[in-house]
Amino acid sequence: MNKILLFLFLSFSVFAQKPQNRFEKEILAYEKQDSIAMPAKGMKLFIGSSSFRLWKTFDADTKGMNALNRGFGGSTLKEALYYFDRMVATYQPSWVFMYEGDNDLTSGQSPEEITTAYEEFSARLAKQVPGAKLVFVYARPSLAREALKAKQQDLNQRITAIAAKKKGHFVIDMHSPFYNPDGTLMQDIFVSDRLHLNEKGYVIFAKQIQNFIHQHAK
Repeated sequence: MNKILLFLFLSFSVFAQKPQNRFEKEILAYEKQDSIAMPAKGMKLFIGSSSFRLWKTFDADTKGMNALNRGFGGSTLKEALYYFDRMVATYQPSWVFMYEGDNDLTSGQSPEEITTAYEEFSARLAKQVPGAKLVFVYARPSLAREALKAKQQDLNQRITAIAAKKKGHFVIDMHSPFYNPDGTLMQDIFVSDRLHLNEKGYVIFAKQIQNFIHQHAK
């Protein structure tokens, strides 16, 4: 009997110590904000990794567009799925702008695997937020990840092919605008880590999204 109790205790201890998702604190912080003032339903939801999270001029760049930024950390599409109920379904958005895929590739996932996760996200959106439109923002280039260029393009093309066949699915080209006319990647649009965008980079980033919203999601 004592051995059984010991086994149950140890099993419970291991379960209790199981680490939470690495972005749990960020998600809880968003939920705390929501408990004070819950965003209205039907907004344009931006969910994704640091390209959204570090967008310091988001409010100014999306003024009057009924937009909500819920970017978190260096997330991947799998983590967007993990937090789908809390960071997507709870808001019942009219549009979902997704920036994922870049970190996924860096972590070793293939374009095929990421595409499968995208299709799962799409299916859950259709089921839990009927009528919501999905916009995939292309994985963008960076000096730090130039070696991933071919895989980024492969992923972007795969998602484009899927979106072209599904009603309410769109893509935004966030890859080609960062190249010079001679085909070289711009050098002066990144902060010191050579990965994240600086103010000049975000001017380009924001313009691509603003143009899309003006054309498709007024």
